[in-house]
Order: sequence, then C-alpha cells, then structure tokens
Amino acid sequence: MRATELARQLTPTRQSPGRLAAAVLALLVLALAPQAAGAAASDWARNEQAALRLIAAGETVGNQGELRLGLDFDMAEGWKIYWRSPGEAGYPPRVDWSGSDNLADATIHWPVPHRFELFGLQTFGYGGRVVLPVTAKAENPGEPVRLKASVDYLTCADICVPRTARLSLTLPPGAPEPAEDAHRINTFMAQVPGEGAAAGLDLRAVRLTDGPGLVIRARAGPAFDDPDAVIEGAEGYRFGKPAVSLADGGARARLRLPATAEGTDPPDLAGQTVTLTLFDGERGLEREITLGEDLADAAAPAVGGDGGDGAAAAWRALAGMLGLAVLGGLILNLMPCVLPVLSLKLIAVVNHGGAARRQTRVGFLASAAGILVSFLGFGLGAIVLQGLGTAVGWGMQFQQPAFLVAMTLVVSVFACNLFGLFEIPMPRVIARTADRMGSDSGLVTHFFTGVLATLLATPCSAPFLGTAVGFALSRGVVEILAIFTALGVGLALPYLAIAAAPGLATALPRPGKWMLRVKQVMGLALAGTGVWLLTVLAAQRGVEAAVVLGALILIGAALIALRGWVTDLLGRRALPVVLVLVAAAAFATPPGLGSAPAERSGGDGGRSAWRPLDAPRIDALVAQGKVVFVDVTAEWCITCKVNKAAVIETDAIQRRLDRPGVVRMRGDWTRRDDRIADYLARFERYGVPFNAVYGPKAPGGITLPEVLTQQAVTRALDSAADG
Repeated sequence: MRATELARQLTPTRQSPGRLAAAVLALLVLALAPQAAGAAASDWARNEQAALRLIAAGETVGNQGELRLGLDFDMAEGWKIYWRSPGEAGYPPRVDWSGSDNLADATIHWPVPHRFELFGLQTFGYGGRVVLPVTAKAENPGEPVRLKASVDYLTCADICVPRTARLSLTLPPGAPEPAEDAHRINTFMAQVPGEGAAAGLDLRAVRLTDGPGLVIRARAGPAFDDPDAVIEGAEGYRFGKPAVSLADGGARARLRLPATAEGTDPPDLAGQTVTLTLFDGERGLEREITLGEDLADAAAPAVGGDGGDGAAAAWRALAGMLGLAVLGGLILNLMPCVLPVLSLKLIAVVNHGGAARRQTRVGFLASAAGILVSFLGFGLGAIVLQGLGTAVGWGMQFQQPAFLVAMTLVVSVFACNLFGLFEIPMPRVIARTADRMGSDSGLVTHFFTGVLATLLATPCSAPFLGTAVGFALSRGVVEILAIFTALGVGLALPYLAIAAAPGLATALPRPGKWMLRVKQVMGLALAGTGVWLLTVLAAQRGVEAAVVLGALILIGAALIALRGWVTDLLGRRALPVVLVLVAAAAFATPPGLGSAPAERSGGDGGRSAWRPLDAPRIDALVAQGKVVFVDVTAEWCITCKVNKAAVIETDAIQRRLDRPGVVRMRGDWTRRDDRIADYLARFERYGVPFNAVYGPKAPGGITLPEVLTQQAVTRALDSAADG
C-alpha cells in the first residue's frame, strides 16, 4: 500500500464511529519484513572443485572480543572435503592463522560427517555446501581484528586435488551487530555433535565383542533414519562400517562395528579410551568412553517413546504438545503481557451491551478468527524466515525498531479514536467486499481487533508456551503450523466462550454516556501502551529517537484534536502537514535517529554486579565449584519485569545470590543477539523470560519456570550446589 493511499484512508472524517480501519495495520507489513544485515565475509577463493570464503556471525569484534567465524565451503557436484578424522584416506582442512592481527586463538568445530565409500575405502567428509564453525578470541576486544587464514584442504572425487586458499577479513570494534551469515554459522554449529539430548539421541550401551568389534545400542526421538558411527583413538585398530538393525519403528538402533587389527601384535581394546561419534543425518552425539566399561542401561533417560511404534510415539508427542500449546495460549490471557490489550477486550464486551445474541456471537467469533489468523501468520512467517536462513524466536518482532515504531503509531491511533478525537472509516474496498458478501463490514473491525490483540500479547512467554514453541521451531512445517494454531485457539478461548454464551455480553447496559467514560479510561490504557513501546525503542535506538517519535505523535494528535482550527489556519496545507508528520514518525528511527545504546550487562539488579551472559564460561565456573544463576530478559518483556520485581530483586533471593561461590549472569535480548538465541536454542527455548541455575550437581543447568517463585529459585540453587 502506498503512503498516500494509507494517509487518505486515515484522514479524519465524520462517518460512522467505532470502525477501526484495517489500513492502520498495513504499517505492520513493512515493520515485520526482515531487515537486511551487512556482510562480514571475505572474497571467495574459487577453483574447479570448490569455492571457499571466511565468514563472521557479527559485523564487529564485540565488547567481549568473542568471534564466531566459519569456513564456508561450496563444493562442485561430486566433490568432497574431509572430516577431522578422514578415515582410510585423505586429510582434513588445516588453517594457519599466523598472519592475523589481534587474534588470540581460533578453534574449528566439526559438524556431523557423511560416510563415503570408494574402491572399498571408507572415508568421512562433506559434500555440497558446508560451513566449519570457528570460535575465536580477540586479544584486545576494543581493537579491530584482521584475520588472515591460509587454508590447506583436499578435494576428492574419482581423483584428489590438494588446494590452498588465502582468505582475509577485517572486523572493526564496536557493540555486537549480527551479520547476514550468522544463521548459516548457527545452522552448522547446531550440527556439531554434543551429548545428544538436544538432538534426540541417547547412547544406551557400548560393549566389546569377540571378533573383535563393538556393539552400540541407542535410542532416538524422532526415530532413526540411517544411523552410523565412527570410533576415533583406538590404538592398533580401525573400525569398519557398522551393520545396523532398527526396532520399535526406528526408535531403537543396534550398530555392530567390526574392528581390524593393524599389526601382528595389537594392544588389547579393553581399557582404551576412545571417542565415539554416533550420527543420523544432520544430528549426532559425541562421547568419550572407555572400552570394556559397559554403559548402564539406566544411566541416561530414554529418548524416543515408551517402546511403541516410532511414528505413533511421534504423534503422541505432538498431541501432548498441542495440549500444552492450548493451555499456554489460554494462560497468556492472564499474563502481564496482555495488560496492554485489556482495553480492547473490555471495549469488545461493552460494545455488545443490549445487542442481539446473534450479532454478539458473530462479533466475538470474528475476533477469535483474527487471533487464529494472526497465529497462523506467525507460523507461516517462521517457516519462511527459517527457509531464508533467518533465526526465529518468540517475540522477535519486538527486537525490530521498525515494528516498534509501527505499533506505537497503531496504538496511538486507537487511543486517539477512543478519546473521541476522530473516527476512522472502513476502507472502501473492504466495505464494498463486505457488502457483496452480504456481511457487516463491522465484523472486519472485530477481526482486526483480534489481530492487534495478538500482536500486543506476544512479547513474553507464558508457562507451557515456551515449551510448545520450542518444540515447533525445532521440528518441521506440520508441527509449526499445528502448534501455532493451538496457541491461537488457547488465546481465543475467552472470545469463543462469550460466542458460545453471548448472554455474558448482551446483559450489559446499552452503550450510552457511560460508554464515553469507559472509552476514555481505555484510551489512557492504550496511551500507556504507547509509552511502554517508546521505552523499548529507547533501549534499542537511544532516548533521542524515542523522544522525537513521541513528540511527533503528540503534535499529530494535537493537530487532529484542533483540526477545525488548523484547517481554518492552513487551509489546503493542513492535510500535507499531517502527512509529513505521519511520515516523519514512521521513518524517524530506521536506520536510527541517534545511535544504538552501548551494550549493557543487564543492570546490577541488586547489591552484587551482574556479569553479561557468557555461555562458554559457565562450564569453567562450574568446574571451580561455583553456582551460576542465569537470567535472560528483555526490555519489551513485561513478565521479565514482573519476575525481577517479585522474585529476583527481593531481599531473600538477593541474599542467596550474594553468597560466596554464586555467580550471576544476565543476557539482555532487547536487541537481536545471536549468541543469546543460540544459548536459548540449547534448551529448545525461543523466547524470554528464561532462567537457569548451574552448579557442581547440575552442570547441564536446571531450567526454571517462565513465571518465577522464590521457592523455585531457592530449590534450584540448593540442588545445583555441592553441599
């Protein structure tokens, strides 16, 4: 929609009251569009077999000097490079960083490989497009890092060709800003084998056999497709391709790996410590084990169901998550996040006072439809963004300044309407369409009320909602659409309840003078929502941007209120003046009036200082016997603020966090930060608030509920501590 068309539809008029234009929400279309990120990548080094470049997840060095890099290989069809353990032939890529400036260290991580077989030789590597993630550290975070990498790698098809590429990339200092290749690096970093729980893999047993060889038993949820395994570090032996048998619909796998001695007098396999990597497609687990020391079957929780059919177990898991999603959406109605839309809900109820039951029922069904369509839109948007390589998280739209500007304008327009400053007509095209369909165009207003209610209710995560969204975003298209639909059903249940029993609304008095007072009170509530959105914008783009936007909105509201006097004074220039103010407000901050504020540690929140979230540092602190309390929050998350005021900042919890040996870390997700997104993804969480406690007795972290209680925090601190 062009700006002139939108402005014409928003022009003050004296037509029928209470019909909020759908055109106002067109601002959100531009706001929700993904913002382009800058490039932080070297030039491609190309040859006939492959192209290679060095990429970075951030545009800058960042205040902590932690660099997430990647070696981005694009192989020609039929060619491959090798994994860290190439197998019976080949060698892996090797990098010489010696020409770099301000680089302390760099470590390559290896995603799960694929097995290749040629002329009877078993090798491991990668074909097609692959990124080898690299974590690095700047010696001096406040200075630029100049990376120079000399990469030796071997490309093989029917023949092998060694290659050398020289790559260079300079990253300037500054606060972290994600680059366009951040998600590509994150995608392959997620394929680096870990303990297996996040990938749905569970190692159940590893036993030596006569022959010699190994038998591996494992479980998976979702079920295995084509499992494989490789053993590294077995002195005097090499292991062949496993024979695989699946059971329980693929939920259980048994892999038998034959071993071949490489000398006449090989050492005993029993007692040797080896690295086992079990992988299935793009997921894997890695474990260091001592051969001959059998894993106890009960040592780890089962993954993949209760022994029934794998597909049936997957559907049961989805059904359970759908129930949680409906419950999470319902609870979202009671969360502090929905306080901004309380006015819309109350107005929707009182507007039906004295109305016919059928009219009331249809109106609330239209609002419920707006909610469901909005959640389906969220689901489709998540699918599209994931397909485009963009990291997706719950409430991520509140990390976009353009969205905040658009929402501030929308709620300001609604507030002015409730104050009686002007009335918004239904756009003619929608009214004509409604007339042709024989329906009341006012239903469109109810529909878009549900849309706006959904948009304003999504900055925070309710109990069960985070679990359901995490499940959906880590699965496929079907799960995403099903879970987001169930969330919409949950949020829409109050509307559906009134639609089922319209007498709850029709019993109210007919709208009259008392309604004007209710609208004024509700207008104040929406104006407060606008102020809250401005504070979020100030946290992202600086106070200057929020002040300018707020001033422009106030001036625009004043011109609307005094439109008769303004029209007499300015004549035909009145409309252009209003349009200029609307355009100035809409584009006041992107790319930003004023600079983004410096990276924050999240505030001290108490008597001891909060450290910025440093996920790689947590393991080292736990190894020292420390207890680490993690708080991931955001300025736009109202539930986070409630948790902070009601629990975290209370004297009782502050005294616990002030004890010796307790470290507090805070991640501020007000602005987009892929490091925090990666950290949340480890727990299959994609929204805030998020809290976890680590310690000697809980090295993997104890996840706390979305709505904190002092008892839950205290129990987690006690459980994680070593005595």
